[in-house]
Amino acid sequence: MEALFLIILILTSAFSIVIGLFLFNKPALSIEIQKKFYLLINWRIEPVSLKKEIRNTRIMGLSLIIISLITLTYLFIK
Repeated sequence: MEALFLIILILTSAFSIVIGLFLFNKPALSIEIQKKFYLLINWRIEPVSLKKEIRNTRIMGLSLIIISLITLTYLFIK
C-alpha cells in the first residue's frame, strides 16, 4: 500500500511540474482556456488587468513547480 501511495505522489508531482511549466510559459493561453471553460458552465470571466493576471499566472506556475520539486526531493531523500 505504501508503494502505491509513493507512486501516486511521484506521478502527481510530475504532472504538477508539467502544469506549472505550462502556466509559467504560456500564461495568456492558460487564461484563455480558463475563460472558455467558464463559458461552458454559463459564466463569463474577464480579468480586470490582463497584465496583472499574466504576472499572477506565472507566479502560480513557478510556485507549483517549486512545491512539486520540494515534494519529489523529499520523497527521494526519504
